[in-house]
Amino acid sequence: MNQLKNFSKGLLKENPILILVLGTCPTLAVTTSAINGAGMGLATTFVLVMSNIFISLMKNIIADNIRIPSFIVIIATFVTVVDLCMQAYIPSLHAQLGIFIPLIVVNCIVLGRAEAFASKNGVLSSAIDGLGMGLGFTLALTVLGAIREILGSLSVFNWKFAAGDGALIFVLAPGAFICLGFLMAIVNKIVKKSNS
Repeated sequence: MNQLKNFSKGLLKENPILILVLGTCPTLAVTTSAINGAGMGLATTFVLVMSNIFISLMKNIIADNIRIPSFIVIIATFVTVVDLCMQAYIPSLHAQLGIFIPLIVVNCIVLGRAEAFASKNGVLSSAIDGLGMGLGFTLALTVLGAIREILGSLSVFNWKFAAGDGALIFVLAPGAFICLGFLMAIVNKIVKKSNS
């Protein structure tokens, strides 16, 4: 039951983007389309789950004074795996996401979960926590990317549903801020209502 709670809190109540406001740099940069958002979210989810598992397994071996550098090395290993796999099997998405894939190493969501949860809990709980936070991140990125793509390009998941062009601002950086702000306001209202 406790593990289910760990999983579900990342989806909405402690969503890394919409509630905790972590990882906003890749959020604003890569969400020009739903596919980009989903790709970045799934890549981060893989890194979160795998790094949480390994950090949880090694928590009693890693000395306190080298804890953070050790976490970064573990995270960087899985980011490299994701980067090389995407480059080999999904080169078009890899080209779209560009530098933001290697920057998962310094994403505060991944390092934050390693420090706050995986280094203090068991392997199964850490894996479930990483999966919940990662899927919450993926959900937020995909929804934000879909909204921006619909308003900015009149398409969703690269499927053009109307002729013409959308509002260019939603494909650009200001549109990312506007959409994220409204999305955060809606989710915070839902969370506040469910807590009362």
